Amino acid sequence: MEYTTFGKTGLKISKLGLGGAPLGGHFGKTDEDEVQHMIHEAMDSGINFIDTAPLYGSGESERRIGKALIGLRDRVVLASKAVRGDMTYDYNRTIRSVEDSLRRLQTDWIDILQLHDVETQPYELIINETIPALEKLRQDGKIRFSGVTTRNLSLLLKYMKTEKFDSIQFYARYMLIDHTAKDEVLPLAKELNMGVINGSVLGLGMLADEPAHFVEEDVRLKSLNRIEQLAFLRKTEPKGLIEPAMRFSLSNPDIHVTLTGIASLSTLRTNLSFCDGKGLESEDLQKVYTLFQGQPLFD
Repeated sequence: MEYTTFGKTGLKISKLGLGGAPLGGHFGKTDEDEVQHMIHEAMDSGINFIDTAPLYGSGESERRIGKALIGLRDRVVLASKAVRGDMTYDYNRTIRSVEDSLRRLQTDWIDILQLHDVETQPYELIINETIPALEKLRQDGKIRFSGVTTRNLSLLLKYMKTEKFDSIQFYARYMLIDHTAKDEVLPLAKELNMGVINGSVLGLGMLADEPAHFVEEDVRLKSLNRIEQLAFLRKTEPKGLIEPAMRFSLSNPDIHVTLTGIASLSTLRTNLSFCDGKGLESEDLQKVYTLFQGQPLFD
């Protein structure tokens, strides 16, 4: 396992992190006992970063992670989120959201508390109520650092420029078929020394030939066209774009942690095998960057 320093937080974290959505059954039923085994094996294999949210399984992900971390809390950097897109991120609700997360996680503090999918909320509300709530939570020792998450890169840049956050998280924006985060977001994050979390490097399952049910039809068709152009990266084994997709993100020095959402021990072990520091061949990497340059897959 490779480790890196998570921006200005100074936290030492594993380059591969555990994504909490599947752990809570957010994309389909998962066995609770196996989830406990997955979390413990991930930690024993060197993963020390876990990311979750109240949204995942309506709190079930946080509850299961909290159960798995009993007696082991000091071994991980724990990231969660506040609030959820179907709620208003006002001051009081933000405070309550974090306090509810702390109870489910069975911990006194969250290392990185991120605002979840800020595109669902008015910018003025975030500035005037949500950020002051985060500052209060930090003063009270309930969170250590704060972050912001969204797939909307122009909006993410706007929040980054406030310099109110320690980290950012985007998803499906630095992957083989849409690497637009490298153009402005990653350089600014480096300049501001912000921690960077990359989610959904498999493009919501599209690079694993298993697109999520909620992916729009036009996006699926566009992705299939792009995937055909990446045939030079395919391996002989089934779903041959999983390995290059993982290595594409894991080897980027400007991405501190790449999340893996897993629902089985076999998937965990496969993804761990890519944590050897090897990226794409230089010629292949440049070819990937040339393809779809400045062309986002999603609106």
